[in-house]
Amino acid sequence: MPDILSQNEVDALLAAVDEGDFEASSIEEAVSTATPQSNAEVAIYDFKRPERVSTDQIRSMEMQHDVLARKFAAACSAYLRTIVDVRMASVEQLTYQEFIMSLPNPTCFNLMSCAPLDGQMVLELNPSIVFPIIDKLLGGGSNDVTIPDREMTSIELRLINRITEMITEFLHEIWATIIDIDFKITATESNPQLMQIVPPNEVVVLICFEIRMGECSGMLNLCIPFPVIEPVMSSLSTINTWFSYRKAGTEEASFEKMIEGIEPAPLNSTAYIAETKITMKQLLGLKVGDILKTPKEASHPLLLKINGNPKFLGTPGVYRGHKAIKISGVASINESINA
Repeated sequence: MPDILSQNEVDALLAAVDEGDFEASSIEEAVSTATPQSNAEVAIYDFKRPERVSTDQIRSMEMQHDVLARKFAAACSAYLRTIVDVRMASVEQLTYQEFIMSLPNPTCFNLMSCAPLDGQMVLELNPSIVFPIIDKLLGGGSNDVTIPDREMTSIELRLINRITEMITEFLHEIWATIIDIDFKITATESNPQLMQIVPPNEVVVLICFEIRMGECSGMLNLCIPFPVIEPVMSSLSTINTWFSYRKAGTEEASFEKMIEGIEPAPLNSTAYIAETKITMKQLLGLKVGDILKTPKEASHPLLLKINGNPKFLGTPGVYRGHKAIKISGVASINESINA
């Protein structure tokens, strides 16, 4: 790289010009050869579309909502009893006006509250996938579904409401690692032009999912205005999200969730008085009043088995008019009935 002229050299050149020793053209040539040429690339910045969400935060949202795609695909497949594939197509930031102009009209346009955050989000389902889902719910199974160019009826809105509720439940789960948000559908409109939740030039984050069911496919769009999530943007980074998922998946939390799930499970409990062996002849000859002698002493506790496994020891009795067992201890795994 050529040397850069120092201040003393510049002063000397100017003095030489004043004395007439150098021509101005030779000085310009010297300065041009001494000035390094920059090879840096110029980045174009569009003030109409400011980049308010960093690349790291976009990547974090991709990771979060990819989990939503997998969960929604599994739940929707079970609900519709057919294979539904959900794939996250893109995460980008644009203006709200650009988002509205990209939507079909009519469409399934849902406003969604997100307390405790201020403002609203948008959950939009394209008619190209809404009507095939409704057809499937009403018993249809053909891949050749006609997409009507009209608004949805009240019955169709009630049918698709279960799908949108399913999405809000999964949104609550994936955002719980950052903030506990209560997502609720507050309004549904067919014309997106009528819903101006933020100024047209406001930046929004648009998360697009592709839903495929047989030969039918359509887009699911989640529009998040930047002012809504601005208070939690500092938490939206790949590192923080990774640690949040680690924290949410700790053994203690998993154990508590497992206990909560199995607490209402019914179990069969059986109390054994004693155990003995008799011959077939003795069995055939049994009658009322006969006594069977067992090797177990009468003072020993009974064995209580849960689902066939020894669990507790207890004594028989009566509680409020019902036969009962009072637990007196814990049984070992190999506890014998006659012990």
